[in-house]
Formats: sequence, C-alpha cells, structure tokens
Amino acid sequence: MGKLNWIDIGVNLTDSSFDKDRNDVIEQAFANGIEQLVITGTSLKESIEAIALCQQYPEHLFCTVGVHPHYAKDHQKADINELLALSSEPCVVAIGEMGLDFNRNFSEPSQQITIFEQQLEIASNAQLPLFLHERDAHKQQLEMLSSHRDDFTHAVAHCFTGSKEELYNYLDLDLHIGITGWVCDERRGISLQKLLKEIPPNRLMIETDAPYLLPRDLKPKPKSRRNTPSNLPHIADKIANLLNKDLAQLNDEIQKNTRSFFKLPPPNH
Repeated sequence: MGKLNWIDIGVNLTDSSFDKDRNDVIEQAFANGIEQLVITGTSLKESIEAIALCQQYPEHLFCTVGVHPHYAKDHQKADINELLALSSEPCVVAIGEMGLDFNRNFSEPSQQITIFEQQLEIASNAQLPLFLHERDAHKQQLEMLSSHRDDFTHAVAHCFTGSKEELYNYLDLDLHIGITGWVCDERRGISLQKLLKEIPPNRLMIETDAPYLLPRDLKPKPKSRRNTPSNLPHIADKIANLLNKDLAQLNDEIQKNTRSFFKLPPPNH
C-alpha cells in the first residue's frame, strides 16, 4: 500500500505558538502525508492572516473566515461586512469558527448569539458551509441551526466531544462531524471512542485543532506539548483501530467527505 494522504480540516496556524517555525510546521506536515490543511479563522484579524498564509501555498492551504464566540465582544457590524467580503477569496472554503460557548462566556451570550446570527447570514449569502464550535450551549445552538437549516449548504461540528443525543441531533440536521485527538485520550475520550461507530462513514472528517489537543497517547510526546498537523495520521490510525476498519478504506471515505464538503481540488503533486 502506498503512502496515504490526508486533509486536516482544523489547524490554528495563525496561533502565536507557530510564529517562530510556521513554514517548517507546514512543510513537515506535507512530508508526513498531510496534503492539504484548512486553517481556522477565529477573528477578523486572524482570518485575514489565514488568507495571507494560504496565498503562499495556493494548492495546499485553504481557510475559514469567521468570529469564534470567545471574540464576539470584540467585533462590530463593520467587521461582519468585511468578513462577507473576505468570503469571496478563492482560498476561503467555510465560514467560522462560529457558534456558541456558554462554558466560559468570554463574551456575553447575547453578543455570541448576535455574531452567530450574522455569520449564518454570511454563509447563506456566500453559499459556504459552516465550521461550528459549541460548548455547553447545545440547546440554543441546535435551535438556531434548525431555524436556519434551509439557508446554509453544509456544516461540520468541529472538535465534537458531545453526548450520543447531541451527536444524533447534529446528524438529524445532516451535519458532518469533526473528530480530533480527543479520541486518543484514555480518560476523557472514552465516551467519544464509543460513539465513533454511530457516525455514518459519509459524515466523518478529521482534524488536529493544532496547536491544541495534543493526542494523549502520542509517544514520544513533544517537550513543548504543542500539537501539529503532522499528528493527523496518528489520529486516523486510532480511529481506524476503534472502528475495526482498514486504514486505507477509512482514508478513502474521509478524503471523499472532505473534498466534497469544502469543494477542495486535489493538489498537483
């Protein structure tokens, strides 16, 4: 079997932890079989930075543009209008990271809901999929997604770690499910490991969420504790084992899902 190629749908490459070696991290990912990366936009500033980075690697890097709920308080209506303008850039493949986070409430829930509504409108206008974040806000988020379901094309529950009920709620809306290295944690990831088999094969995508969520069972662990996209094959291998599925079959399914969802052209190797 030849080397398998993967797509990481969630990489925070604009994060400051990559400032000293960002291009090395990207090149290392390519060397490790990650052929394309989707950079996560979490604010207007980081969305602009993500686009600039994509333009350096036009066949291999793509991005989302959006406002994470933590940063809702920092954004005005004018920023939302600028996000709509950015959404037409060729490298932009989704709107987000968007959603609700009532766990830490870095922004007031009312601010989060307003920004979420505005981004749903952008996605509808741009006809781009949603890259969703949600924590301790499932009921409210589900209601908002349900009422707007006819307005957006696709959506992925990024970094899903929820319950079986929450999973089925999202699947009932035809959402895709993004799985991270959380599934490699023998403590916190047990319930997610059991839920993997409930995810239809045509709904599954994978991501590192780098630099966060370093797989707990990675050996040797990097001294920095920083996650990188190069760890994606490790996550894929774990998922294949848990599903008792051939890795090549899993790769084929996930690649088809991801290319279709984001409309990604295959790179010219």
